[in-house]
Amino acid sequence: MPRRRPPRPKDSGIPPLPLQRRVESGADGFDYEVRSIPAARAVKTYRCPGCDHEIRSGVAHVAVWRADDGEAALDDRRHWHTACWANRANREPTRKWS
Repeated sequence: MPRRRPPRPKDSGIPPLPLQRRVESGADGFDYEVRSIPAARAVKTYRCPGCDHEIRSGVAHVAVWRADDGEAALDDRRHWHTACWANRANREPTRKWS
């Protein structure tokens, strides 16, 4: 039987794992910073601009914003279902980006 690692106490002083980040080029000519949000960190409900359905808390997804806009772009970030973001070139967003 495989061994299980004991759960880490919240106050152990070990920092949480960093969120995975990457920069992707879009068909519109802009670069986008894409950050994966794991299910354990998804604590709010958002509306996906790709399909216009809710991304409920506890569902892994991605947060996306224009990479070239600096810190101001964080105010314009959008939360997408991972599959909707991956297939965004196949259809237009249901909601206006900005």
